[in-house]
Amino acid sequence: MSGAVAEAGYAVAASGLRRARRRRRARRTAVLVVLAGLATVLSVAALMMGEFRLSAGQVLGALAGSDDPSAHFVVVELRLPRLLLGVLVGIAFGLAGALFQSVLRNPLASPDIIGISQGASAGAVAALLVGGATGAVVSAAALAGGAAVGLLLYAVAWRGGMTGHRFVLSGIGVAYVASAVVGYLLTRSDVKQAQVALRWMTGSLAQAEWSLVRVLAVALAVLVPAVALLARGLELLLLGDDQAGSLGLRPELVRALVVATGVALACTATAAAGPVAFVAFVAAPVARRLLGDGTLALVEAALVGVVLVVGADLVAQHLLPADLSVPVGVVTGAVGGPYLIWLMATGGRRTT
Repeated sequence: MSGAVAEAGYAVAASGLRRARRRRRARRTAVLVVLAGLATVLSVAALMMGEFRLSAGQVLGALAGSDDPSAHFVVVELRLPRLLLGVLVGIAFGLAGALFQSVLRNPLASPDIIGISQGASAGAVAALLVGGATGAVVSAAALAGGAAVGLLLYAVAWRGGMTGHRFVLSGIGVAYVASAVVGYLLTRSDVKQAQVALRWMTGSLAQAEWSLVRVLAVALAVLVPAVALLARGLELLLLGDDQAGSLGLRPELVRALVVATGVALACTATAAAGPVAFVAFVAAPVARRLLGDGTLALVEAALVGVVLVVGADLVAQHLLPADLSVPVGVVTGAVGGPYLIWLMATGGRRTT
């Protein structure tokens, strides 16, 4: 009799577990569809809007290779590189923030906070103001600066076993140093040069061109599969080092690879568009809140990043008065900061 009761209890529990899994899958599918649809709508709107207005049909026709030369030139040569740069930058920052926050188990662990973006900015500003560099050299300097900060942080935080709070605190210190370097360079530079550097430091897509898009696309073609390969190990790592080790995982190796991939994603995005504020910081929390669970939400974080960057650039270009046109990083910071405060406040009330 007791055996039959136990079996019935197991069956009820298994049925409940299956229902919960189906609900999670359905919610994840709905979130993915909504985010992908929103990103698509914003992308089409970005290609339609401007001084030379186009209809959705003209945009789609230009992308399909229609015979309208003016629409083709406006869409393919002028607007599409900027849109694609925004999409790629959003994916890179969204994934970078999700990786850092997951592996370090700290919501403050994003390139904006731990000095990666500031290190890249210091490298780029030094190239602009000291070396008089432009174009690809500035991007390479930004990449080198961010990578140097990442290596320094890992070397400092790894001692005695890397922990999230040690990494974040070390990153905040490095961020202040990098900001001081940038401030010093700006005060010692010519006004016109300083204006160029400041525009880059706020994060902008105005420099978009096909060569830059291709470089970033090639970088993500390598890094995104790396993220996919690391995702399973990162999921096991979230169970704890002891349990992950018992399952055959080498926690420190996986942690190092995840951090290196996150640094590479943040550096390549910053090198292409500057340190676009807030995107890496908030993409993963928003994605997890939409899903309603504590999963990695890597794909969802990447889509949230795309929506944030493309939507903010749309606002910056077309929805503000012409005399108030600002770089995309200004909009992401102005809109994202208050939203994050609201998100944390409402989340805190729900957990109490």
